This record gives sequence, structure tokens and C-alpha cells, in this order.
Amino acid sequence: MMNNEMMRQLQTRMLKIQEDLAAQTVEASAGGGAVTVTISDIGMGPAQAKVQRVKISAEAVDPEDIETLEDLIVAAVNEALSKAQKAAADKLGPLTGGLKLPGMP
Repeated sequence: MMNNEMMRQLQTRMLKIQEDLAAQTVEASAGGGAVTVTISDIGMGPAQAKVQRVKISAEAVDPEDIETLEDLIVAAVNEALSKAQKAAADKLGPLTGGLKLPGMP
């Protein structure tokens, strides 16, 4: 069992990880860079991140083919969220010893 000192140390380490993740950004692109998404404020639970920026190159904008642009945006956002979850898992891995905790990446 964990004693109070061990719990305090664990809480301190978790707080540090949360602060590090909140300060981290990840970026992903789709369509060969036609759409780039930046994610920030990464949290430790599922879907805890903010889309900071969406950058669309002029070449990606075709009024006759909006569906492709929409698909590229979805792909870039999903890839960026996946990278954010991986960043959280990488930070938590050493702390949890590889255990999968409920609500954690």
C-alpha cells in the first residue's frame, strides 16, 4: 500500500506532467501539407486538447470540391488529436508503469 508521502510524491509528479502537457503543442497535416492543424493545451483524459490553429494552403481551396477540403481538415484534426494522446501517454507511461488507467490515454 502507498503511504501518505508516496501519495504526495505521486500527486506532485502528476501535477508536473499535467503542466508539461498543457504547455506542449503538436502539429499534423493532411494532403501533403494542404491542411495543417496545431493542437495545444493537451490534457490527460480522452479528448482533452484544444485546436489552436487550422492552416489551409490556397491550393487546397477549390470551390468545386469542398468535400475534399472537409476530408483533409477532418484527417488533420484526427491525426493531431492522435499525436496529442500519444504525447500524454508517453508522459504518463513512466509514472504508471505501463498500466492502463481508466480515462487516461
